[in-house]
Amino acid sequence: MALRVAVVGGGPAGSSAAEVLTKAGIETYLIERKLNNVKPCGGAIPLCMVSEFDLPPEIIDRRVRKMKMISPSNVEVNIGSTLKNDEYIGMCRREVLDGFLRDRAEKLGAKVINGTLHKLEIPSTDQDSYVLHYADHSNGTLEGEHKKLKVDLVIGADGANSRVAKAIDAGDYNYAIAFQERIRIPDDKMAYYEDLAEMYVGDDVSPDFYAWVFPKYDHVAVGTGTMKPNQSRIKELQKGIRNRAAEKLRGGKIIRVEAHPIPEHPRPRRVVGRVALVGDAAGTVTKSSGEGIYFAAKSGRMCAEAIVEFSEQGTRTPTEKDLKVYIQRWDKQYGITYLVLDLLQRVFYRTDATREAFVEMCADMDVQKLTFDSYLYKTVVPANPLVQLKITAKTIGSLIRGNALAP
Repeated sequence: MALRVAVVGGGPAGSSAAEVLTKAGIETYLIERKLNNVKPCGGAIPLCMVSEFDLPPEIIDRRVRKMKMISPSNVEVNIGSTLKNDEYIGMCRREVLDGFLRDRAEKLGAKVINGTLHKLEIPSTDQDSYVLHYADHSNGTLEGEHKKLKVDLVIGADGANSRVAKAIDAGDYNYAIAFQERIRIPDDKMAYYEDLAEMYVGDDVSPDFYAWVFPKYDHVAVGTGTMKPNQSRIKELQKGIRNRAAEKLRGGKIIRVEAHPIPEHPRPRRVVGRVALVGDAAGTVTKSSGEGIYFAAKSGRMCAEAIVEFSEQGTRTPTEKDLKVYIQRWDKQYGITYLVLDLLQRVFYRTDATREAFVEMCADMDVQKLTFDSYLYKTVVPANPLVQLKITAKTIGSLIRGNALAP
């Protein structure tokens, strides 16, 4: 038998999965609704993703080496002096990155279908196929042509509103909403953001997250995010970040407005039968930083690697138990990262006092080094125990000074 796999969703998660499967000689179908999709997203990627996923230099719009953390009272802390010359945070446009990853998978042999999944038919036995009912848009119409595809395995990489997740009853998760404006600003203002990204905290810009000004190819992305109870206030919060950054954005022109849901935690079930969820569909976004691109691509890759391994290069059909090994490996590798970032968000994003304490803490070089190392290389770097102790003491000191430990 030859294994057939359908990957639904052609973002970083789906394309990375399709690439691994295709390289192993497995028949792979990659279904993407909008091939020119522009996902609203800060677009920051860590350095390790550039090497791990062989991203060429032209994918990166900007190499950010400086960051400003700006507190509710507009205290600015510069971050980045601990970076080495060849270290940076990559800023990319999602349409460029996603297109590159998808094209690479297609060149390797993945069959890319411009289609919208309408229904996933679940088989009644372990031997039967999954049937995907989808609209094929290759004729250029919005309605498309109804088609069916039979496969042995399905990877759901179709984002926060995943139809695959609904079909397998994967359970719901809470989600935040991200709102972003792309703003083209005058050249002299753009020069200021040459290799600088700004993050603002405060109740006026987000009651539970942060707002950002990130440089792109020829504009800046200005946005904010917030969780469920505050989503009706998103326009007001966006106005807050526009006001805080007003001087630096003066003369700017909005060229695009975007909004998107972001999962807050993993779905209750990420593997059901011979269907696995990856990326936003699985809920791989981190708390506190809201980072999703690297973790999406990595989850797609790890899921596909498990399929290749347990299918013995596509010669047998993996079981639910086999697919669940991907989840076990994922949780083992990244569980602690998610826990730490969740804790950070709960402690530091509660009130303006805790946010002031957080920004003050970011001024510390040891804290900066630890933060950047863990972001750039995705390892919670085990600092020297004395440094660790010092950071803990400074954290507590900052919180006390900000009256942040008061109930």
